[in-house]
Amino acid sequence: MSEITKEGPKDLEIAKVGEVVDNNHREDADVAAKFLRELDPAVLAEPITPTEARKVLWKIDLIMIPMIMVTVVLAAVDKVIISNAAIYGMKTDTHLVGNQYSWVGSIFYFGYLIAEYPAAFVIQRLPIAKFYAACIMGWAILLMCTAATHNFAGLATTRFIMGMLESVTFPISSILTVMWWTTNEQPIRVAFWFNQLSSVFAGLVSYGIGHTTTGLHPWRLLFLVLGAFTVVWSVMVYIFLPDSPVKCWYMSDREKYVCLERVKDNNTGVEDKTIKLYQVRECLADPKTWLLALFSLAQNIPNGGLVTFAAIIVSGLGYSSLVTTVLGIPTGVLATVWQLLLSFIASRFRNTRCLVIALSNLVPMVCAILMWKLPRDNKHGLLAAYYVFYTYWGPYVLSTSLPMANTSGHSKKLTMNAIYFLAYCVGNIVGPQLFRSSDAPAYSHGYEGLLACLVVAIVSISAYGFLCHMENRRRDREHRQPTEVALNAFSDQTDKEKKDFRYTY
Repeated sequence: MSEITKEGPKDLEIAKVGEVVDNNHREDADVAAKFLRELDPAVLAEPITPTEARKVLWKIDLIMIPMIMVTVVLAAVDKVIISNAAIYGMKTDTHLVGNQYSWVGSIFYFGYLIAEYPAAFVIQRLPIAKFYAACIMGWAILLMCTAATHNFAGLATTRFIMGMLESVTFPISSILTVMWWTTNEQPIRVAFWFNQLSSVFAGLVSYGIGHTTTGLHPWRLLFLVLGAFTVVWSVMVYIFLPDSPVKCWYMSDREKYVCLERVKDNNTGVEDKTIKLYQVRECLADPKTWLLALFSLAQNIPNGGLVTFAAIIVSGLGYSSLVTTVLGIPTGVLATVWQLLLSFIASRFRNTRCLVIALSNLVPMVCAILMWKLPRDNKHGLLAAYYVFYTYWGPYVLSTSLPMANTSGHSKKLTMNAIYFLAYCVGNIVGPQLFRSSDAPAYSHGYEGLLACLVVAIVSISAYGFLCHMENRRRDREHRQPTEVALNAFSDQTDKEKKDFRYTY
């Protein structure tokens, strides 16, 4: 970094051995590279000590994890609360018949699917945090509008538009994770913010509202209260969530510099506003892209089914509506503890993520078999299998940092993210359709489908890990000497172009 100054040699970046790139005319430079070129040399004078780096990391963790985590939890609550609303009278009041309730669950992800890829390009062009806050405000308003619906058309419309607005949640959260944390730090941080505590929050709020005696039906009040929570939170996001480390108003230039130095070894860049079509094509031609997409699709079919039918499945075991809302709370606690445990293991042992994901999926596989084959009168056994099945969420959470950690080039990252979450949408669309009204309350065909999906997920993530391992070995053989300097870690080149890039698996 000693070559970075404000004039003269400072405008030169050594991109590769023997190659010099003039940055004065690079309008597409990554914002981090631009910040470093323009930084006061006095900020760079002192070396970064381990104590200083830890202090900055603590500041990042204490601010960024809660900002992302609360947003993701509220997004999850706002889209899955229809499960509790259904047992509070929503299906009756809105005159849902046949499989219309399944379609109310699926149609959210049709909106998500349609908006996903356009949203990826909007994210690249607009200030990311401000755009995020606007989308949060939008889906909060739609959630409150859901309380005024009286038929399937009204529910479907509000859910569809909510899906479009929520389509930015996971892509932006993933991009923020790569901006702020190193590759080794990402799994445990993702496990914290991408948790299942939404079921705890939704269960407590639902249980409280179930005891109210207002003129509004409890399910309508549920949508209004949760929408109000989300409106308030959108304002907090607008004020406190920065667009990138270099735009963080409550950090000094020295702290911003430390942030960038910490993540430079990720070698994935930070942010670039130019759309590069060759990076999009490179992403589409990579077989690793489609293996990850297949995993995301297969792993999320169970998610779509359980999210929509969780309360109905539990109430079908003979529990009352109020008791059912409380019984949903342990699923979030169990899933969150499990995903933290898996993330801790993946963080401690290098390149074990795909192996941990594949092996941990054996647990929900066993539970799917139990829910499928146990006698219907074994209420406690079925409930226990239902609870433990929620360990399916941990493997998915562990996988969500892979698209960003293994992709460099901003346009390529956004394309990879869009494909990954497009598969997420398709899985969640298919999931509710496995649980047909004609199969209630046993839903045997649904559990058969969940089992098949988990097998596909195990095979696809194992193949992805194998390809990453083989590519790393090839690069180690062909490129034994470093070919790029630190600043090039922030260049907008793809992982294929960066010869010192190594894949995480």
